[in-house]
Amino acid sequence: MASDSGTAHPHILGFDFGKRRIGIAAGQSRTGTATALGTVANSDKPDWVALSRFVDEWKPSLFVVGLPLSEAGEETPMSAQARSFGARLADRYGIEVQYQDERLTSMDAERRFAELRAAGGARRKDAVRLDALAAKIILENWLESTGNE
Repeated sequence: MASDSGTAHPHILGFDFGKRRIGIAAGQSRTGTATALGTVANSDKPDWVALSRFVDEWKPSLFVVGLPLSEAGEETPMSAQARSFGARLADRYGIEVQYQDERLTSMDAERRFAELRAAGGARRKDAVRLDALAAKIILENWLESTGNE
């Protein structure tokens, strides 16, 4: 992507797809920053009503979905589920979807959450925020990898 790509996608929503919850973060390509927003339920299907509220509020021009790969970088059954979710996002909202390798995201999110807890900024019961924090990290990694710093 060209170095001026920061203006191509002013608002981006990032997703950490999980079987029970989907973490959501918003990013700004101009600043190269991301913010954890929250989570939505996911069981048989994602909570599309809740997802639509985030899309309506942020009006993104791009979605970034975390892609869970094996340690060797190969696709897994969970990768297929994340890709299916991304395809449904694209179909439902007519917005481009890109994927970001998320192999180290969970460990990074757990480390950051532990630091927040140690500093008194989070409690164990706030662990549901881990999914939103993981989405934030996925989006930050995507912004860095595309040259939006």
